[in-house]
Amino acid sequence: MTKLTEFLSPENIRQGVLVSSKKRALELVGKVIAESINQPHLQQAETQNEAICPIDCFANLFKREKLGSTGLNQGIALPHAKLPACETLTLDKPIAVFLQLEEAIDYEAQDNKDVDLIYAIMFPENSCEQYKSCLPQIAKQLTDKSLLKQLRAAESAEDIWQILVYADNHPKDEEE
Repeated sequence: MTKLTEFLSPENIRQGVLVSSKKRALELVGKVIAESINQPHLQQAETQNEAICPIDCFANLFKREKLGSTGLNQGIALPHAKLPACETLTLDKPIAVFLQLEEAIDYEAQDNKDVDLIYAIMFPENSCEQYKSCLPQIAKQLTDKSLLKQLRAAESAEDIWQILVYADNHPKDEEE
C-alpha cells in the first residue's frame, strides 16, 4: 500500500491557503512542485533556464484536469499529471503537494461538493507506469471520513504532516 507521505514532504504542505478557483489552486501546486524540485538544482545550475518551470507544471496539471475532474468527492481532490521534461534533472519518484484551503472552491466534483483539501501528485515521465497503481491506493485512503475531518481541523502544516504520518502507520484495513 502506498503511504500518503511516500511522495510528500513537510515542506510541500500548505495550510490555510486562500485561492479563488481550481485554476489558482493548480497554479499554486505547480509553483510548489517546481520550487521543491529546483531548490537543490538551482544551487548548482548556472542558469535558471535549466530548471523546471512552475508554468509547465501547472500546464500539465490543467491539461489533465480538462480530461475530467480529479475531485474524489467529500471535498477532496487528487490532481495528478506527468512532470514537464527537463534534460538536466532526473527524478526517480513522484512528488506530491498537500493544500488545506481556507475556503472551499468549486472543483467540478461528481458529488457537486466544493473542495477544501487537495493532494496533488506529479510523476516523472520515465516512471509513470511504475507508479500508476499508487493513485487508486492514495484515493482510497483520502476518502476516509475520520482522516478528512482531522485534516480539516489541522491548524498548521506540521499538524497535517503528523496526521498523515499517523494515518500511514495505522491503516484502516488493520483496524477493521
